[in-house]
Amino acid sequence: MAKDQLTNRIRRLRFDHGEMTQQALADRVGCTRQTIVLLEQSRYVPSLALAMRIAGAFNARVEDVFSLNGDAPNQLAP
Repeated sequence: MAKDQLTNRIRRLRFDHGEMTQQALADRVGCTRQTIVLLEQSRYVPSLALAMRIAGAFNARVEDVFSLNGDAPNQLAP
């Protein structure tokens, strides 16, 4: 079974919101710029709390910022 990967639209959303810098987003959501760098490269999976703060910074839903790409369907087992 292939491992799921969390992808995101953070970079696109930053530019859609006045070309927000990585540092400005980091300051707004309470993390480091390096965390934003790793998130944009899909090399870091955020906590639920951080994902929610990032989505809130863009006035978006978590599902509008992050998506799960993998072979397994994203549904609960019976």
